[in-house]
Amino acid sequence: MIPKKPANAGKHWTRDDIAKLRQLARENTPTRVMALKLDRTAEAVRGKATDIGLSLKPTNQSPYNRRRP
Repeated sequence: MIPKKPANAGKHWTRDDIAKLRQLARENTPTRVMALKLDRTAEAVRGKATDIGLSLKPTNQSPYNRRRP
């Protein structure tokens, strides 16, 4: 079975799309969820983030999964 392509697959990114991508990144939204909300593939989201210099790494997680006592 061939996976269904998102509606925006292959379309240019609009300013609104980029603004929404930046907002979702600020909210630490997982990349796959961003892709669903933007109706694009996860690869397209990662690629666009790289193009505009946007980090998709979560900012509110401690390194190495450390827990505070």
